Amino acid sequence: MEAKLVALGVETFKIALMLALPGLLTGMFIGLAVSIFQATTQINEMTLSFIPKIIGVVIVIVLTMPWMLNEMTDFARHIFEIMPEFVE
Repeated sequence: MEAKLVALGVETFKIALMLALPGLLTGMFIGLAVSIFQATTQINEMTLSFIPKIIGVVIVIVLTMPWMLNEMTDFARHIFEIMPEFVE
């Protein structure tokens, strides 16, 4: 019983990481590109780093939304299918 719960917890963390990864990687790469641009041009404007990241992350989330929704519904369906195993 405990092993099933631990496996479910691990699966939950995996799906959460998988769903968050596209947005996080986009923010990281855009932040890196803006930092390199700021370092080469010596422009130290704080809003210059936030606005491109926000726009990039929103675009990636909108583009990956169908995939994310599919993954979340599959996971929820899986949870409801295995729920009777935990009610003993």
